[in-house]
Formats: sequence, structure tokens, C-alpha cells
Amino acid sequence: MRFSDDPLQVAVKWQSQGASRIHIVDLDGAALGQPQNLDIASQIAAITLLPTQLGGGIRTLETIKEVLTAGIERVILTTAAVEDPEILRQACHKYGDYVIVSIDAREGIVATHGWQQNTGIRAVDLAQSMAQANVQRLIYTDIIRDGTLTEPNFTAITEIVNATGLPVIAAGGISSILHLKILKQLGVEGAILGRALYSEDISLKEAIETVG
Repeated sequence: MRFSDDPLQVAVKWQSQGASRIHIVDLDGAALGQPQNLDIASQIAAITLLPTQLGGGIRTLETIKEVLTAGIERVILTTAAVEDPEILRQACHKYGDYVIVSIDAREGIVATHGWQQNTGIRAVDLAQSMAQANVQRLIYTDIIRDGTLTEPNFTAITEIVNATGLPVIAAGGISSILHLKILKQLGVEGAILGRALYSEDISLKEAIETVG
């Protein structure tokens, strides 16, 4: 579903409502294996002056460097984290907290390549291996619930938080401030809001005032 043809304008809108960070997903990049919208992402970072994080097609050390050099604060690895442990090891060693691993799961099983490939790996097992690999932060996305405005997979999120002890950012199905309150109680570091903001099911300003 298309909500806007002007990503820069949208980013400025969220900034004006108090956003402290902009989460950007390059859907074209995820499908093609190489970022396709880095120019737009870097413009968002420059115009808003907010910390930004970018995922989608970031699968080499060269690309990680290119993204960070473009003014993006954090890079998000998904496919590379699963398929290339050496790249993950080097990325974590060199860039530390600037690297996030996103665990995208369908019914508890990790999917990669823009959610197109089922890996057969349990999300909790991957999360534990990421903690052992010195990853500093995780994103957990429930693919089935993403964009549905139903509710987060609280059980799976709790399992990831408890299994790793790492800061976890939740995504998928968040559609109310109550959901944000529950996630905070579960020990989640943050939440990624997408469709709920565009559909106005959640007011960003109210959410920030309520859960901080």
C-alpha cells in the first residue's frame, strides 16, 4: 500500500511530532540484494538531523561502510547475518553498536531475502547465536502480523528478550498505545511503528508522551 510519494516530507512530519529516530526499510534493496534508495535515506538523515537506521539489501562490508558514510547512524543486517557469519563477525568487530541484526520470522521460523526464503532456522535459536556473535541489538519482526494492525506476537518477543538479554526492538502488528505499554513491560527497548502511524491508529505525539 502506498501512503506517500514523498519520503522526505513524511520524515519531516514524524520529526515535527517528536520522533527521536527514523527507521527506513529499502524494500527494493531487500529484493535485489543491494540498497536502491540510499540517496533518499541519506537525504532524510540530513534534512531531519535525526538518527536514522537503514535495512534492505545490506549484505557486504563495503555496503555497510557506504551506508554509514552516507550519514546513516545504524545499518540493519538480515540476510547477511544468517548466510555470512564472517561478514557479521567483522561488522560487529569494526562497527559495534552501529550494527543491528533484524530477525524476521514467520510462525517462529526465520525468513531472509526480503521475506522470500524460509531458512528453517528457529528465530530464538538465531537470536541466541547473534548474542554469542557479539551483536549489540536485535529487531524482531513478526512477518505475518506486520502491517495488519492486529497485535504484536508478545509470546515470541518475550522469548527473544529472555533468551538473549540484548536490547530488542519489536515490529509487526503494533496498533495501539496499549500494545506499546505491554511491550515496555516485557522489557523491549523500542518499537517500530509503520502502518499504525499512517492510518492514524496511533498518534506519535501521544505515544511518546505516554510511554516515552
